[in-house]
Amino acid sequence: CHTSGMLTPNGKEYAQKIPREELTLLILKLLQAWKEPLSHFNQHIEHHQELPDDSLSKAKQISNMVHELKTGVEKSMGIISNSLNGMESSEADGLSNSNEANMMSDSDFIHCFRRDSNKVQSYLKILKCRIMPENSC
Repeated sequence: CHTSGMLTPNGKEYAQKIPREELTLLILKLLQAWKEPLSHFNQHIEHHQELPDDSLSKAKQISNMVHELKTGVEKSMGIISNSLNGMESSEADGLSNSNEANMMSDSDFIHCFRRDSNKVQSYLKILKCRIMPENSC
């Protein structure tokens, strides 16, 4: 996976120890790392005539959801789009434009995306519990 080089906590216990701002930045980095590869993936599958229209539609929907999620995280946490300046721009470019992600097989790509999506989902749940502890997390 092209994001394997990113340092992410292994397990919920470790993620819970990360300060809110750092966890938020980690979520944004993961989402940013998938922006370009998802765009390339969408272009790639559009050329597969044998795929049903609903599969193409679903791929575009996922890309849009990642973009909306990134925007929502930025807004809800009071972080502007430049928040990725916390990591060197070459590092951000290296993740989002990774040739490794563009060269993966479709099944590997989906596997990696699912893995990172699960991480983002877990991190968001942790943040939600910190922000709204009354949700009995």
